[in-house]
Amino acid sequence: MLKSDLINILVSKRGVTQKQAEATIETIFESMKEALCRGENIEIRGLGAFHVKNYQGYQGRNPKTGQVIPVKPKRGLLFRTGKELRDRVNRPAPQSAPSDMTDPAKGNTGTGNL
Repeated sequence: MLKSDLINILVSKRGVTQKQAEATIETIFESMKEALCRGENIEIRGLGAFHVKNYQGYQGRNPKTGQVIPVKPKRGLLFRTGKELRDRVNRPAPQSAPSDMTDPAKGNTGTGNL
């Protein structure tokens, strides 16, 4: 799904204009980015949580030369899904009726041979 897909959904479901939908989505994403840059965590119930993790600096090694290289401290971004979303994604898909290609009663074996 793309940002433009979210905008189109907002236009169709809420009846707002394209420009209003773009401004809304842009405002939400910019607010999230700014909060994460400040080191704040974001929790969206039913979806999940974004966490900023601080990594300390360490002495790394160049695998080619073996030279010791200092690695600066940095921050990383983690996303952890909420239980509701995780359960929904892992729910088994509904079984559909078999197609004519694999129906033994119609004499088709599903091998594609004619």
